[in-house]
Amino acid sequence: MTTQNAPAPASPAPGTATPASPVRGPAPPSWAWRRSALLLAGAAQLITISALVPNDLPLAATWSSLLLATAPAPLAAAAAFAPAPLNRLAAAVGVLVLIAGIAGGITHTGVFFVPALVCLAVGGAKLWREPS
Repeated sequence: MTTQNAPAPASPAPGTATPASPVRGPAPPSWAWRRSALLLAGAAQLITISALVPNDLPLAATWSSLLLATAPAPLAAAAAFAPAPLNRLAAAVGVLVLIAGIAGGITHTGVFFVPALVCLAVGGAKLWREPS
């Protein structure tokens, strides 16, 4: 049994090969702060929601507790993942909402949102300095 020696198929030149996924640059400096704000706001929001639900000593459903139970995580998510003009607006509105909610609920669950406020404020400040 004889076999023919077929030439091996030519591999593409190194410069013409396209990567399987597009190469992205490094993340902007504000990305870590905005992602941290999202995680912290989500955790504090879950604490606030769970404080509103129990039967033994429920948290009063005031404007500040309802604001902190609904708004911070979606605004932090918009600041983290929305396109350039919208994420700056979401970061600014998120900081204002957190300040208002913390001021209204400082004796109850407002304190849990202070780390998220710090991260969102720093991330928003760094975001405004980045080119769009």
